[in-house]
Amino acid sequence: MTAYAEAGSMAGTVGYMPMPLSFAHRSLFLHGRPKHQKFDDFWWKHPPMDIKHRAKIFAPFDALAGFDDAIDSKNVPYEEKRILSYEEKTDLDKKLARLASLTYNSRAARANAMTAVVTYFVPCRDAESEWFGRGGRYEEIRGIVMKVDPDVSSMLLIDEKAIAFDDIAEIRIETQPGGEL
Repeated sequence: MTAYAEAGSMAGTVGYMPMPLSFAHRSLFLHGRPKHQKFDDFWWKHPPMDIKHRAKIFAPFDALAGFDDAIDSKNVPYEEKRILSYEEKTDLDKKLARLASLTYNSRAARANAMTAVVTYFVPCRDAESEWFGRGGRYEEIRGIVMKVDPDVSSMLLIDEKAIAFDDIAEIRIETQPGGEL
């Protein structure tokens, strides 16, 4: 056995190698890991991290932030805007006229509290999509009709969402005045 190996075996090892005698942090290494008592000075300065915050340290890193959202946006099913038949347009106009008569001002809208489900067209806003400018998708909103403005802006206001009359495909009135269905 060499003198270096004998000295290393007496002094301990650093990892898998014997510790050299000239190791600068020899005394700290031989002292071992620090053991702190609860509520000592070190504990007060460096309290333990709670589990929720500790878990965030080891969360996977997303190197391409927003990439998953961009991929998901390409999987949205778009379609062309449907052209309503004469009967569908007439039925829609009757429902809009009825809603306009029941919500002619904000007081009447709150008193009648007309609940409706509106299916409307939302055009594709993704400039990178092949459907941009020529297609979109249909969404459905359910809420209280606040205002129907056929004269000025041709808009239906349902729960703070303004929908143009041209984009509406269907209206289902759920609540009639007086609470009847």
